[in-house]
Amino acid sequence: MLTVSDVSLRFSDRKLFDEVNIKFTAGNTYGLIGANGAGKSTFLKILAGDIEPTTGNVSLGPDERLSVLRQNHYDYEDNRAIDVVIMGNEELYKIMKEKDDIYMKPDFSEEDGVRAAELESDFAELGGWEAESEAAQLLQNLNIPEELHYLNLSELTNGDKVKVLLAKALFGKPDVLLLDEPTNGLDIQSISWLEDFLIDFENTVIVVSHDRHFLNKVCTHMADLDFGKIKIFVGNYDFWKESSELALRLQSDRNAKAEEKIKELKEFVARFSANASKSKQATSRKKMLEKIELEEIVPSSRKYPFINFKSERETGKELLTVENLKVTIDGEVILDNISFILYPGDKTAIIGQNDIQTTALIRALMGDIEYEGTVKWGITTSQSYLPKDNSRDFESKDTILDWLRQFASKEEDDNTFLRGFLGRMLFSGDEVNKPVNVLSGGEKVRVMLSKLMLLKSNVLVLDDPTNHLDLESISSLNDGLKKFKENIIFASHDHEFIQTLANHIVVISKNGVIDRIGETYDDFLENQEVQEKVKALWQ
Repeated sequence: MLTVSDVSLRFSDRKLFDEVNIKFTAGNTYGLIGANGAGKSTFLKILAGDIEPTTGNVSLGPDERLSVLRQNHYDYEDNRAIDVVIMGNEELYKIMKEKDDIYMKPDFSEEDGVRAAELESDFAELGGWEAESEAAQLLQNLNIPEELHYLNLSELTNGDKVKVLLAKALFGKPDVLLLDEPTNGLDIQSISWLEDFLIDFENTVIVVSHDRHFLNKVCTHMADLDFGKIKIFVGNYDFWKESSELALRLQSDRNAKAEEKIKELKEFVARFSANASKSKQATSRKKMLEKIELEEIVPSSRKYPFINFKSERETGKELLTVENLKVTIDGEVILDNISFILYPGDKTAIIGQNDIQTTALIRALMGDIEYEGTVKWGITTSQSYLPKDNSRDFESKDTILDWLRQFASKEEDDNTFLRGFLGRMLFSGDEVNKPVNVLSGGEKVRVMLSKLMLLKSNVLVLDDPTNHLDLESISSLNDGLKKFKENIIFASHDHEFIQTLANHIVVISKNGVIDRIGETYDDFLENQEVQEKVKALWQ
């Protein structure tokens, strides 16, 4: 059990948390949620002991071990991958190193023999003899082949380094597991394996993630950081989101009678409880939902941007033809032999082995990178592009208002209209006068989405559009794209985003393409024959 007692944190005149009291118990997975800047990652650092709170304390149960996923692979560049994983249990690794150092002594003494015997006993008690095989299995489950296990981290790709750090956090069945964006950089198969691992994990998990599908799949509770407090709610992300929205709607409905509100809330809980029985965590989650007191369902202070894409004209008979596309970057072939055809109405998800491949393809489609082969757009198409790296778009010192003005039509080139438009994208008051070159990552994406809405193109080309966005903005973007009647080409790591938008999936690699038409993302993942083809393509 992890206990948080009277924890507060202040930065100068800003109070991030105020007297937080929580108990995180074994057998549960808690999704820590909150708006961007609310302090989710900071709170995880307090739990991990990396930051001292202004007041209060965090305590573990006796003899319990806490493990943290940190993005610090540069600390281990000179260590073998297998050893880094075992370092997840610091005490075991320390014993293992001391034991090995003693045995390596050329002048092994009687005193050394006594110490070695003590270490051997401790080593066995901590499961040391199974440590290497357990570490190897974790790496294999995360699609890191055996031939890489004994290489130094400096010799691995960035994607594999991320997986090694994840395996390090999971190693040795910690009593409390802290995970900050654990699916970042993971491939499809690794994410699926991690979901199953956490569902079966018997101890305590606290996770921050912007992947709604992941939160829905693994979480038994949501820890909502709002109003400077953290409150625990039973259920997954969808239950929290819909219940808080329902509570807000009922609160604002002055004409609704109290008994009608209670009836609607009861029906809502019953519906989610029934759906919960279909999940792998079925029984316990269903029982927990059925025990919810109606007063536990409260409105959230979250604000959602209004995202609504429209096109000025329909797409004609042709959308896009790609033939024998090849992309080479710095002498390395990133993509080769890529051919596919997209038709009007297609909402196409691009799936690759890594972000380098998907970004290279999207940049080639937009003429943003040199390539060999043919990219042919239909003559009636107009494309709007949201790049993964938007730094070039925000080099000027223009205000948000003036920067966006250049994309407005004559009818829209009006301060009142643009201020109102930006207000719906959560830029209110004097915020519209902020220079674009000082915006945060999430603010830049919201400004880019504002640009795309003003352009009214009939093809939206989006490279990882949920990157930097909070869950509220992701949800609004997802809803806005679902309503868009024209064409979308996108790359994303967000499972729900792909599942709810894509009617066409293109899998790419260095060696060619698998083109799936008319199949949902879940169907694609569950199609074993197709998944075997994907594995073969990616080898």
